[in-house]
Amino acid sequence: MQPNPIDLARRAKVFKALGHPSRLLMVEALGSGEKCVCELRELVGSDISTISKHLSVLKEAGIVHDDRRGTNIYYSLRMQCVTGFLSCVRRFFDQQLEEQFLYLEDLRKQARS
Repeated sequence: MQPNPIDLARRAKVFKALGHPSRLLMVEALGSGEKCVCELRELVGSDISTISKHLSVLKEAGIVHDDRRGTNIYYSLRMQCVTGFLSCVRRFFDQQLEEQFLYLEDLRKQARS
């Protein structure tokens, strides 16, 4: 079965949206529940226009959605499964680090022998 080019482009858009450290930080924070823009600004430490741009990219990719309440805008995850993927990636790198640590320990033991 041939991959659908439109489907591939949509999936690539999600990965591209996740391809910035500030956006990853926001998505991980939203994994624990909705946050207002002001909370996300404090978390990332950027100005409001930069945060808005990042949120726009995430929203366009379908990862988050917003809810306007009075003068505040709250964001939450629309794509809940993204947190599982990010946890998988984190576990992978933790495992790699552990393997490197064990390898170095083996090298030290061999050097002492």
